Amino acid sequence: MSVFPRILLSGETPRPNFILIYCDNLGYGDIEPFGSTVHRTPRLNEMAAEGRRFTDFNVTAGVCTPSRASILTGCYSQRVGMHHNSRDGIVLRPVSPYGLNPDEETVAEVLKQSGYTTGCIGKWHLGDQPKFLPTRQGFDYFYGIPYSDDMTEAVGKRIGDRFNGNQWPPLPLMINDEVVDAPVDRDMLTVDYTEKTISFIEEHQDEPFFLYLPQAMPGSTSTPFASPRFKGKSKNGPWGDSVEELDWSTGEILDKLKELNLDERTLVIFTSDNGAPLATDVESPSRGSNKPFHGRGYTTAEGAFRVPTIMWWPGKIAADSRCDTLTSTLDVLPTFAAMAGIDYEPTQKIDGKEISSIILSDQHVEDRESPHSAYYYYSAEQLQAVRSGPWKLFLPLQNPGRHPHFKKNEGSEPLLFNVKEDIGSTENVAASHPEIVAKLTQLAEEARADLGDTGTRGTGQRTIGQVVNPKPQIKQ
Repeated sequence: MSVFPRILLSGETPRPNFILIYCDNLGYGDIEPFGSTVHRTPRLNEMAAEGRRFTDFNVTAGVCTPSRASILTGCYSQRVGMHHNSRDGIVLRPVSPYGLNPDEETVAEVLKQSGYTTGCIGKWHLGDQPKFLPTRQGFDYFYGIPYSDDMTEAVGKRIGDRFNGNQWPPLPLMINDEVVDAPVDRDMLTVDYTEKTISFIEEHQDEPFFLYLPQAMPGSTSTPFASPRFKGKSKNGPWGDSVEELDWSTGEILDKLKELNLDERTLVIFTSDNGAPLATDVESPSRGSNKPFHGRGYTTAEGAFRVPTIMWWPGKIAADSRCDTLTSTLDVLPTFAAMAGIDYEPTQKIDGKEISSIILSDQHVEDRESPHSAYYYYSAEQLQAVRSGPWKLFLPLQNPGRHPHFKKNEGSEPLLFNVKEDIGSTENVAASHPEIVAKLTQLAEEARADLGDTGTRGTGQRTIGQVVNPKPQIKQ
């Protein structure tokens, strides 16, 4: 019997299309539907007016490789070994011997096995060796770059032996398993990905499809890229230029779906892989905004894990609606499977929950209990925080790694925040709620046993993929 209920959808087809737009380092406060006053995002405003804003949608890591592993597998990255490795650290680097283990089941594989055409257009960052590329992980088609836009040949030469930087090739643009251009013109990535997405939709309009669009922007450089049409046009320098171009890109995709009468057959999700890194002056929007939440991307702060999310499906998702329930990128795989009517039995344990009833509710989803009774915040191998309901507990740590609240050699006291009422994580109420601290501490112990912690391997952890003698991706 299926773990997830079979859903019968009315309309032209019981098998919807799925488009998953996954921006890189876009902060919660970077777009107008979530409060930006510096960036113009009229198309995302329209998307929100026609769909649902998710105000408590979370990723599983403050950095890109583990976050991307989670959205595709429905697992915490600690479970699938993609949270850290001795060669690369917290994210994969070019010419790494590591990548997402092909034994892991991705949402693309689940849908493809049920007759969906699957495509990945954009930034992959789950391994650049052939056995780890999208075409070996359930995607029929891949067009894009295999890792971050800042991992260039010039950067590699600058860092030298660190991360084997001397082996890094010119930033490659790939079609399936082949490099077709290097170095790629980063200014044109958003335009290029948008055009390829439009072509993919047109080509597969008569069959169910899943398109994963991990946009490269705003990206990891201090000065993001944009095409001439957008460069220098925003009020917020290169960061704003790239955000406003992402807005344009999303509008082009929605327009094409409407033109082809695919809008009522297609669920589109717009979200980000983690919060913005922020400028040295956190009040400056020049490297993004995570307001109203606390903290930078690349950490376990609310501003790193809670990301701007809009879901759009005319006729299925209530227009101009909002969901305040804790949901996650972990939930994509089981939810897409259920919506596609697949009797899905995971081949291995996953952490995601089926949330179609939350997505398709005909009204605001404000007070519904989250399907996640516990949610975990890891920084690489270190468990730093746990959340249940509105309560988020930062655990006392003797040697905290990168941390949003503790400095080196700090962290001996628990920090408890009600992240629903105290959205800026400003008031530590641990002393007045010892019973909640005790409950969340116990949940942390359960996570350590299953997913591990610094110096401790959990019983539920699986092995990262690995090859010998990795080769750079270069144009032949």
